[in-house]
Amino acid sequence: MKKEENSLYKFESLSDFHEVFGLKKPLHPMISFIDIKEMKFDAHGLPRSIVLNFYKIAYKTLLCGKAKYGQNYYDFGEGGLVFTAPGQLFESPSEQANSGFLLLVHPDFFLSYPLAKKIREYGFFSYAANEALHLSEKEKTTIMSILAILDEELNSRIDDFSQDVIVSQIELLLNYSNRFYKRQFITRKSANNTLLEKLEEILDNHFNNEKAASAGIPTVQSLAEKLNISASYLSDMLRSFTGESAQHHIHQKILEKAKEKLSTTDLSIAEIAYGLGFEHPQSFSRLFKIKTNLSPLEFRQSFN
Repeated sequence: MKKEENSLYKFESLSDFHEVFGLKKPLHPMISFIDIKEMKFDAHGLPRSIVLNFYKIAYKTLLCGKAKYGQNYYDFGEGGLVFTAPGQLFESPSEQANSGFLLLVHPDFFLSYPLAKKIREYGFFSYAANEALHLSEKEKTTIMSILAILDEELNSRIDDFSQDVIVSQIELLLNYSNRFYKRQFITRKSANNTLLEKLEEILDNHFNNEKAASAGIPTVQSLAEKLNISASYLSDMLRSFTGESAQHHIHQKILEKAKEKLSTTDLSIAEIAYGLGFEHPQSFSRLFKIKTNLSPLEFRQSFN
């Protein structure tokens, strides 16, 4: 365990993690399956923030902050999953954890496997803790069956096939989680529609109140912060509902405002570009051409 300034602890190895939380030494140096009930720690003795040098997949039977939308709960109460990628900063537990399991995997465990690259494509590793995957009873059964196989493999005699089996089970777990998150986007449809409406309102206010000229083009991160969700969750939610990325939505709003100014004002191309937040008119013209197959000037001339 490496202690850094500002009360930050960085866990470099699984052994460090096991020692701090009163666990037996890990059976494997690069992967560990932990029963949360066996973890022991003094919350007052831990730093405020923790960084892990490995992937963490946590299944907890009780998830804090179960989402409520209006007068209804749209998520299930059978526990859920929280995913953390290496190097992410998160708060230390404030109290003894509830029941569940932790799967900790060092990135090097996936070397020579396609999952080493593919795992970066699972956006939920960048979701915030309050965007956990809430499981139905049937989904819980599926996840628990995979975790049981992983636990059995790690507690069995290691052989030439052990790593292949474990990696394949982790990939299966991630693929099911991807499927279940898609279901969660659907069951949260009402709440997500509200988020979409707020997103449109934020973009409209940004461009209509001439904020863009001084603030620049909004980023996915800045929009997510205004919506109080993570950038990855925003992108995946939009892709699930519209088939397009968050960046695409920003570009569409820019094009919408650009077409309006090109067709109803005498502003120069440069003035329009600066007013939309571009530092260089050439960047605006390039984006417009890519998206419409017309230059801004050609689009304006089509109205004359």
